[in-house]
Amino acid sequence: MARFSLRPIVAHAVLLSGAFLMIYPFFWMWRASTQAPGEIFGTLQDAPPMLASIADNYARALFDSPLPNFMLNGVIMTGGILLSQILTTVTCAYALAKFDFRGRRLIFAIVLVSLSVPAQATALPIFIVLAKFGMLDTYTGVMVPYLTSGFAIFLFHQFIRSFPDEILLAARLDGMSEVEIVIRIILPAMMPAIAAFSIFSITFHWNDLYWPMIVIRSIDLAPPTLGLLFFRGQEGGDSFGPLMACATLVTAPLILLFLAAQRRFVQGVTMTGVK
Repeated sequence: MARFSLRPIVAHAVLLSGAFLMIYPFFWMWRASTQAPGEIFGTLQDAPPMLASIADNYARALFDSPLPNFMLNGVIMTGGILLSQILTTVTCAYALAKFDFRGRRLIFAIVLVSLSVPAQATALPIFIVLAKFGMLDTYTGVMVPYLTSGFAIFLFHQFIRSFPDEILLAARLDGMSEVEIVIRIILPAMMPAIAAFSIFSITFHWNDLYWPMIVIRSIDLAPPTLGLLFFRGQEGGDSFGPLMACATLVTAPLILLFLAAQRRFVQGVTMTGVK
Protein backbone atom coordinates (compact mmCIF):
# COMPACT_ATOMS: atom_id res chain seq x y z
CA MET A 1 0.00 0.00 0.00
CA ALA A 2 1.38 3.34 -1.06
CA ARG A 3 2.08 5.74 1.76
CA PHE A 4 0.50 9.17 1.56
CA SER A 5 2.99 11.96 2.04
CA LEU A 6 2.06 15.57 2.74
CA ARG A 7 5.58 16.82 2.05
CA PRO A 8 5.30 17.10 -1.78
CA ILE A 9 1.98 18.93 -1.46
CA VAL A 10 3.44 21.48 0.96
CA ALA A 11 6.53 21.92 -1.20
CA HIS A 12 4.46 22.55 -4.34
CA ALA A 13 2.15 24.91 -2.45
CA VAL A 14 5.13 26.98 -1.31
CA LEU A 15 6.59 27.02 -4.84
CA LEU A 16 3.26 28.03 -6.37
CA SER A 17 2.85 30.80 -3.80
CA GLY A 18 6.31 32.12 -4.59
CA ALA A 19 5.61 31.94 -8.34
CA PHE A 20 2.35 33.85 -7.83
CA LEU A 21 4.12 36.60 -5.89
CA MET A 22 6.68 36.90 -8.69
CA ILE A 23 4.23 36.82 -11.59
CA TYR A 24 1.34 38.91 -10.25
CA PRO A 25 3.04 42.35 -10.54
CA PHE A 26 3.80 41.62 -14.21
CA PHE A 27 0.23 40.46 -14.78
CA TRP A 28 -1.11 43.63 -13.14
CA MET A 29 1.23 45.73 -15.30
CA TRP A 30 0.04 44.06 -18.50
CA ARG A 31 -3.61 44.22 -17.40
CA ALA A 32 -3.30 47.94 -16.63
CA SER A 33 -1.79 48.54 -20.07
CA THR A 34 -5.01 47.22 -21.66
CA GLN A 35 -7.38 49.46 -19.69
CA ALA A 36 -8.39 53.11 -19.73
CA PRO A 37 -6.81 55.19 -16.92
CA GLY A 38 -10.07 55.50 -14.97
CA GLU A 39 -10.85 51.81 -15.42
CA ILE A 40 -7.66 50.69 -13.67
CA PHE A 41 -8.84 51.87 -10.25
CA GLY A 42 -12.55 51.31 -10.86
CA THR A 43 -13.53 55.00 -11.12
CA LEU A 44 -14.76 54.75 -14.74
CA GLN A 45 -18.33 53.52 -15.10
CA ASP A 46 -18.60 53.07 -18.90
CA ALA A 47 -15.27 51.58 -19.88
CA PRO A 48 -14.31 51.62 -23.55
CA PRO A 49 -13.67 48.33 -25.38
CA MET A 50 -10.40 46.60 -24.50
CA LEU A 51 -9.06 46.84 -28.06
CA ALA A 52 -9.64 50.59 -28.08
CA SER A 53 -7.83 50.98 -24.75
CA ILE A 54 -4.93 48.81 -25.97
CA ALA A 55 -4.60 50.80 -29.19
CA ASP A 56 -4.74 54.12 -27.34
CA ASN A 57 -2.30 53.17 -24.55
CA TYR A 58 0.31 51.56 -26.79
CA ALA A 59 0.02 54.26 -29.44
CA ARG A 60 0.68 56.93 -26.80
CA ALA A 61 3.53 54.88 -25.38
CA LEU A 62 5.21 54.53 -28.79
CA PHE A 63 4.46 57.87 -30.42
CA ASP A 64 3.85 60.40 -27.60
CA SER A 65 7.21 59.58 -26.03
CA PRO A 66 10.63 58.70 -27.48
CA LEU A 67 10.31 55.11 -26.22
CA PRO A 68 11.98 53.58 -29.34
CA ASN A 69 14.95 55.88 -28.75
CA PHE A 70 15.07 54.88 -25.07
CA MET A 71 15.16 51.21 -26.04
CA LEU A 72 17.84 51.83 -28.67
CA ASN A 73 19.96 53.55 -26.01
CA GLY A 74 19.43 50.53 -23.78
CA VAL A 75 20.55 48.15 -26.54
CA ILE A 76 23.71 50.20 -27.17
CA MET A 77 24.60 50.47 -23.48
CA THR A 78 23.83 46.89 -22.45
CA GLY A 79 25.39 45.48 -25.63
CA GLY A 80 28.58 47.51 -25.20
CA ILE A 81 28.87 46.55 -21.54
CA LEU A 82 28.29 42.84 -22.26
CA LEU A 83 30.85 42.74 -25.09
CA SER A 84 33.49 44.44 -22.95
CA GLN A 85 32.76 42.20 -19.97
CA ILE A 86 33.12 39.01 -22.01
CA LEU A 87 36.40 40.15 -23.61
CA THR A 88 37.98 41.13 -20.31
CA THR A 89 36.64 38.45 -18.01
CA VAL A 90 37.20 35.37 -20.18
CA THR A 91 40.89 36.18 -20.62
CA CYS A 92 41.30 37.03 -16.95
CA ALA A 93 39.50 33.87 -15.83
CA TYR A 94 41.63 31.76 -18.18
CA ALA A 95 44.84 33.22 -16.77
CA LEU A 96 43.73 32.69 -13.16
CA ALA A 97 42.54 29.14 -13.81
CA LYS A 98 45.29 27.75 -16.03
CA PHE A 99 48.48 29.70 -15.26
CA ASP A 100 50.57 29.47 -12.10
CA PHE A 101 52.19 32.84 -11.35
CA ARG A 102 53.09 34.87 -8.30
CA GLY A 103 50.12 36.70 -6.82
CA ARG A 104 47.50 34.55 -8.54
CA ARG A 105 45.70 33.69 -5.30
CA LEU A 106 45.84 37.29 -4.12
CA ILE A 107 44.32 38.54 -7.37
CA PHE A 108 41.55 35.94 -7.17
CA ALA A 109 40.90 36.93 -3.56
CA ILE A 110 40.57 40.56 -4.64
CA VAL A 111 38.07 39.48 -7.30
CA LEU A 112 36.00 37.70 -4.64
CA VAL A 113 36.17 40.69 -2.28
CA SER A 114 34.97 42.98 -5.08
CA LEU A 115 31.71 41.02 -5.16
CA SER A 116 30.87 42.33 -1.68
CA VAL A 117 31.47 46.02 -2.55
CA PRO A 118 28.16 47.77 -3.39
CA ALA A 119 28.04 49.99 -6.46
CA GLN A 120 26.95 52.95 -4.32
CA ALA A 121 30.29 52.90 -2.47
CA THR A 122 32.28 53.70 -5.61
CA ALA A 123 29.73 55.95 -7.33
CA LEU A 124 31.11 59.28 -6.05
CA PRO A 125 34.79 58.80 -7.00
CA ILE A 126 33.83 57.41 -10.42
CA PHE A 127 31.48 60.38 -10.95
CA ILE A 128 34.27 62.85 -10.10
CA VAL A 129 36.68 61.16 -12.52
CA LEU A 130 34.09 61.14 -15.31
CA ALA A 131 33.32 64.83 -14.68
CA LYS A 132 37.02 65.75 -14.94
CA PHE A 133 37.35 63.91 -18.25
CA GLY A 134 34.10 65.34 -19.63
CA MET A 135 32.38 61.97 -19.98
CA LEU A 136 29.15 62.77 -18.16
CA ASP A 137 25.97 62.52 -20.21
CA THR A 138 27.56 60.07 -22.67
CA TYR A 139 27.25 56.39 -23.48
CA THR A 140 30.82 55.92 -22.30
CA GLY A 141 30.03 57.43 -18.91
CA VAL A 142 27.29 54.87 -18.35
CA MET A 143 29.46 51.93 -19.46
CA VAL A 144 32.80 52.75 -17.79
CA PRO A 145 32.03 51.36 -14.28
CA TYR A 146 30.89 48.03 -15.75
CA LEU A 147 33.54 47.31 -18.40
CA THR A 148 34.56 44.25 -16.36
CA SER A 149 32.81 42.09 -13.79
CA GLY A 150 34.13 40.25 -10.75
CA PHE A 151 31.11 37.95 -10.85
CA ALA A 152 31.86 36.96 -14.45
CA ILE A 153 35.52 36.28 -13.61
CA PHE A 154 34.46 34.00 -10.76
CA LEU A 155 31.81 32.23 -12.87
CA PHE A 156 34.12 31.65 -15.84
CA HIS A 157 37.02 30.68 -13.56
CA GLN A 158 34.94 27.83 -12.11
CA PHE A 159 34.19 26.54 -15.60
CA ILE A 160 37.69 26.90 -17.08
CA ARG A 161 39.32 25.31 -14.02
CA SER A 162 37.52 22.04 -14.77
CA PHE A 163 38.56 22.11 -18.45
CA PRO A 164 40.98 19.23 -19.21
CA ASP A 165 44.62 20.34 -19.23
CA GLU A 166 45.45 17.59 -21.74
CA ILE A 167 43.45 19.33 -24.46
CA LEU A 168 45.25 22.60 -23.85
CA LEU A 169 48.64 20.85 -23.87
CA ALA A 170 47.84 19.13 -27.16
CA ALA A 171 46.82 22.48 -28.66
CA ARG A 172 50.12 24.05 -27.56
CA LEU A 173 52.04 21.13 -29.08
CA ASP A 174 50.21 21.78 -32.35
CA GLY A 175 51.60 25.32 -32.30
CA MET A 176 48.52 27.23 -31.17
CA SER A 177 49.09 30.43 -29.21
CA GLU A 178 47.25 31.18 -25.99
CA VAL A 179 45.02 33.65 -27.81
CA GLU A 180 44.09 30.98 -30.37
CA ILE A 181 43.39 28.50 -27.58
CA VAL A 182 41.00 30.93 -25.92
CA ILE A 183 39.22 31.81 -29.18
CA ARG A 184 39.08 28.37 -30.83
CA ILE A 185 38.84 26.01 -27.85
CA ILE A 186 37.81 27.75 -24.63
CA LEU A 187 35.13 30.10 -25.97
CA PRO A 188 33.12 27.48 -27.93
CA ALA A 189 33.20 25.12 -24.95
CA MET A 190 31.98 27.72 -22.46
CA MET A 191 29.06 29.08 -24.47
CA PRO A 192 26.53 27.85 -21.85
CA ALA A 193 28.40 29.75 -19.12
CA ILE A 194 28.58 32.85 -21.32
CA ALA A 195 24.85 32.57 -22.05
CA ALA A 196 24.08 32.32 -18.33
CA PHE A 197 26.17 35.38 -17.52
CA SER A 198 24.71 37.29 -20.47
CA ILE A 199 21.22 36.86 -19.00
CA PHE A 200 22.42 38.25 -15.66
CA SER A 201 24.29 41.15 -17.26
CA ILE A 202 21.60 42.21 -19.73
CA THR A 203 18.84 42.00 -17.13
CA PHE A 204 20.81 44.06 -14.58
CA HIS A 205 21.97 46.81 -16.94
CA TRP A 206 18.69 47.04 -18.88
CA ASN A 207 16.85 47.58 -15.59
CA ASP A 208 19.53 49.74 -13.96
CA LEU A 209 18.23 53.13 -12.85
CA TYR A 210 20.71 54.20 -10.18
CA TRP A 211 23.80 54.90 -12.30
CA PRO A 212 22.06 56.32 -15.42
CA MET A 213 20.13 58.71 -13.16
CA ILE A 214 23.47 60.05 -11.89
CA VAL A 215 25.29 60.28 -15.22
CA ILE A 216 22.62 61.03 -17.84
CA ARG A 217 21.17 64.52 -18.07
CA SER A 218 19.77 64.51 -21.62
CA ILE A 219 16.53 62.78 -22.54
CA ASP A 220 18.08 61.79 -25.89
CA LEU A 221 20.57 59.48 -24.12
CA ALA A 222 18.22 58.03 -21.51
CA PRO A 223 17.99 54.21 -21.27
CA PRO A 224 14.55 52.57 -20.87
CA THR A 225 14.21 52.77 -17.08
CA LEU A 226 15.26 56.42 -16.94
CA GLY A 227 13.08 57.12 -19.95
CA LEU A 228 10.05 55.88 -18.02
CA LEU A 229 10.67 58.62 -15.46
CA PHE A 230 10.82 61.26 -18.20
CA PHE A 231 7.61 59.86 -19.69
CA ARG A 232 5.88 59.95 -16.32
CA GLY A 233 6.99 63.55 -15.77
CA GLN A 234 5.68 64.60 -19.17
CA GLU A 235 2.40 62.72 -19.00
CA GLY A 236 1.43 63.59 -15.46
CA GLY A 237 0.32 61.35 -12.64
CA ASP A 238 -2.99 60.04 -14.05
CA SER A 239 -1.91 58.40 -17.33
CA PHE A 240 -1.30 54.98 -15.84
CA GLY A 241 -2.45 53.11 -18.95
CA PRO A 242 0.21 54.53 -21.30
CA LEU A 243 2.80 54.34 -18.51
CA MET A 244 2.08 50.64 -17.95
CA ALA A 245 2.17 50.12 -21.72
CA CYS A 246 5.67 51.64 -21.72
CA ALA A 247 6.68 49.39 -18.83
CA THR A 248 5.30 46.33 -20.63
CA LEU A 249 7.23 47.14 -23.82
CA VAL A 250 10.41 47.68 -21.81
CA THR A 251 9.99 44.41 -19.90
CA ALA A 252 8.95 42.24 -22.87
CA PRO A 253 12.44 41.92 -24.46
CA LEU A 254 13.91 40.55 -21.22
CA ILE A 255 11.14 37.96 -20.86
CA LEU A 256 11.52 36.85 -24.48
CA LEU A 257 15.30 36.70 -24.12
CA PHE A 258 15.08 34.50 -21.05
CA LEU A 259 12.51 32.19 -22.64
CA ALA A 260 14.74 31.81 -25.71
CA ALA A 261 17.89 31.14 -23.69
CA GLN A 262 16.53 29.36 -20.62
CA ARG A 263 18.02 25.98 -21.58
CA ARG A 264 21.47 27.49 -22.05
CA PHE A 265 21.00 29.48 -18.85
CA VAL A 266 20.24 26.42 -16.73
CA GLN A 267 23.00 24.44 -18.40
CA GLY A 268 25.54 27.20 -17.81
CA VAL A 269 24.66 27.61 -14.14
CA THR A 270 24.81 23.88 -13.44
CA MET A 271 28.04 23.36 -15.40
CA THR A 272 29.89 26.13 -13.56
CA GLY A 273 28.79 24.71 -10.21
CA VAL A 274 30.25 21.25 -10.83
CA LYS A 275 33.99 20.75 -10.77
